[in-house]
Amino acid sequence: MPTVLLYRRYSRYYSDVKDEATTRDRLLLAAAELLDGSGGRDVSTRAVCERAGVSAPTLYHHFGSKQGLVDAVVNYGFAQYVAGAADSGDPVADLRAGWDAHVRYGLDNPSFYVLLHGRIRTGVPCAVTGPATAALSRLLDAAAGRGLLRAPVADAAAQILAANVGVTLSLIGRPAAERDLGLSVRAREAALDAVLTTAEAAPAGVTRAGAAVTLRAALAADPAGLTPGEAGLLGELLDRLARG
Repeated sequence: MPTVLLYRRYSRYYSDVKDEATTRDRLLLAAAELLDGSGGRDVSTRAVCERAGVSAPTLYHHFGSKQGLVDAVVNYGFAQYVAGAADSGDPVADLRAGWDAHVRYGLDNPSFYVLLHGRIRTGVPCAVTGPATAALSRLLDAAAGRGLLRAPVADAAAQILAANVGVTLSLIGRPAAERDLGLSVRAREAALDAVLTTAEAAPAGVTRAGAAVTLRAALAADPAGLTPGEAGLLGELLDRLARG
């Protein structure tokens, strides 16, 4: 569901709550609506305040700055996407579902998505996308525990996320009538093939790197009586083996 529609539903929830809560909510809704129609262009503080029916000091009281308001809007919308992540008990199926949900979120909320990924600063991890990255890592941990991962979890997560974001931005940049959603499916399978092995191939075709990844996941889940120092050293050695 587009983020702006989520906000409209969210704002109705506050209709009977005290004014302090509804003022903040009006600002969030106003910013969401303006950003949704901005086509990626900047939205002024004045426009947000006029739409919400409040003064600029009120905006600063609730969010500290215009950027604080924008961060809150984007964070809320992205949090809804993360909260809806699949959990079927099959990590590979959930990885596919998560990829598709990511692309769908971007296409439903292009202005928010472009804004989110256009604000990345050199050397500073994005706090908004952190929960999504953590959810992806948990699925990869589960895959590693089953012997299905051929790369370290952190490396696999970085590869999948980079491909997922790239495909989504590419599709957003095309007119809706010209979008080839098959591109997303092909990129998804290529990204997963690069980091996963199949259940059928795992027993017979196990590699040193794959075995190291599986043992690393087991160690993270259960240190097996090792001291923190021992577990850290073994983990470092396994990571090195996993990278070949």
